Amino acid sequence: MHPNDMLRTVSRTFALSIERLPASLREVVTTAYLLFRVSDCLEDNESLPAGNKARLLRMWARVLEDYMPVSSLTTEIVGLDHNDPEVYVAQHADELLLELRRFPQPVQEIITTHVNETSLGMARWQEKGPEVNNEEEMDDYMHQVAGRVGYLLTDIFAWYFPSIMERKEKLLPLSRHFGLALQTVNIMRGLRKDYERGWVYVPRSFYEPLGLTRDSLLAADNTVQILRMIDRLADKAESHLQYGLDYIRNIPSWLHGIRLACMWPLLFAVRTIAVSRNNINVVLSEAKITRQDITRIVRDTTLFGWSNSWLTGYYNRMRTVRTA
Repeated sequence: MHPNDMLRTVSRTFALSIERLPASLREVVTTAYLLFRVSDCLEDNESLPAGNKARLLRMWARVLEDYMPVSSLTTEIVGLDHNDPEVYVAQHADELLLELRRFPQPVQEIITTHVNETSLGMARWQEKGPEVNNEEEMDDYMHQVAGRVGYLLTDIFAWYFPSIMERKEKLLPLSRHFGLALQTVNIMRGLRKDYERGWVYVPRSFYEPLGLTRDSLLAADNTVQILRMIDRLADKAESHLQYGLDYIRNIPSWLHGIRLACMWPLLFAVRTIAVSRNNINVVLSEAKITRQDITRIVRDTTLFGWSNSWLTGYYNRMRTVRTA
């Protein structure tokens, strides 16, 4: 399967964004994203024994450093269900590494460095265990799995475009917050699924003051407290998204493809937050934006997203529950 096809199977949303990038970036970012998904598979796959995950993540890091052959990893995961798109990607890591070797050496180093670091960060969290005590720990976890992605993309954008290189020092810290924002939304959306597999990424400091415990976190008779916890997560996500908005506003308007590729996940996240507030379906079933929302956001930003003043106003409209 071609990397572009792999991309569409593991994430239609990010495929939409990556395919809107300038042609010079598409293959690079596609390969980088899929290499990150190898790490995600090793961290998240429910078929892998918990004690094995950190070991496999560290093995993957050594593969990326050229200390081990990729077959060492793929042989270990050959028995996983290849019908899972993320597993399929991980089982074909050798093909992704061949794609990686096609890029300029500095770009290869950018990608391998960041995927290596996120893999080691994930391994550390697997060893730490399935509970987050406070917001500082939550931010550390989210940085490993998402903040580093922001660094990676900024480094790649800067290597290919001098106008971004000139702003890189300002963009890097904003990109970390952007990643934290998207991951906070992922945590909010995945509350039930994560809880059922034994993980709680919501800090104890968020839910214990509400009278909730780990055991009662999603209990049906705690609806009021759960909604307050969701609002706390939504507030946190929005505080990080403001930096994401600033990140996009610092990308030159003539790089419209890069701006759009960043705008869409930002605005999808803003809409997700809006429909999640005061919505118990976040933990009962699912709270997600509509296909109409996605179509509208893609259309409107494609037409007007070059303008920072328009983008700021549109972002604020997307924060309301009523569709703009």
